[in-house]
Amino acid sequence: MLSRIASLSSIAVAAVLFTSCGGNSGLAVLPKSKIRGMHDERRDFTLPGPSQDLVSASQSKPRDKHSMPVYTFSERRRVVRTTAYTCSEDDHLIYGNKNATGTPLRYTNRVRSAAADWSFYPVGTTFRIKGLPYLYVIDDYGSALTGTGTVDIYKPNKEVMNIWGRRNVELTIVQWGSFNRSAEILSQRTKFDHCRKMLANIIRQRPDLGRVAAR
Repeated sequence: MLSRIASLSSIAVAAVLFTSCGGNSGLAVLPKSKIRGMHDERRDFTLPGPSQDLVSASQSKPRDKHSMPVYTFSERRRVVRTTAYTCSEDDHLIYGNKNATGTPLRYTNRVRSAAADWSFYPVGTTFRIKGLPYLYVIDDYGSALTGTGTVDIYKPNKEVMNIWGRRNVELTIVQWGSFNRSAEILSQRTKFDHCRKMLANIIRQRPDLGRVAAR
C-alpha cells in the first residue's frame, strides 16, 4: 500500500513539473518517450559554473546595470546573467503560450525558447549553456531585460521557474539572429517604451536599418 502511494506521488510530481501553460486541456504530461526530460530538469539545477579563464577575461569589460560584462558581437563565449520566466506569470497571461514573434514558446528535449533585449541578442539568435544539451533560441523579449545582457530562460511552470531562479552561466553563441527582422518587428510596436529603446539601439549599431523604422 505504501509503495502504491509513493508511486502515485511520483506521478503527481511529474505531472506538475511538465504542466504546460499553453493549452486549454489542463495537464500536459510528457509522453513516455520523453520521460528523460525529468532527469534533464534535475541536471538544469546543478550546472557547472563559468570557466575561470572566461571569468578572468570578463573583469576588464564594460558593465551593464547588473554589473555584468558587455561583450562585442565577435565574442561568442561569454558569462551571462540568466533569469527564468513562464507564461502563467501575471505579466505574460495576455500573451498565452506565444512569444514576441507570435509563434508558440518552445520547451522540448532539443530546443527551448529564451528572451533578451534584441539589440543585444537579435531575434533568432541561438546559443547553448555550458552543461546542458539544449539549443536555446531568442524568440521573445521583456521590458525588464531592456538595456541589459540578461537572458531570460523559458520554463514550463512556476515551480521549475523558481528553482532556476537567477544564475550566471557560461553561454556560447551558435548563430547570431537577424537585426533586420528584429527592427521590422519592433518598428510595429513603438508605442511601447521598451520596444522603442531596443529599436533605437539597433539603429545606433546599424544605421542602415533606420529605413526599416521609417516605413
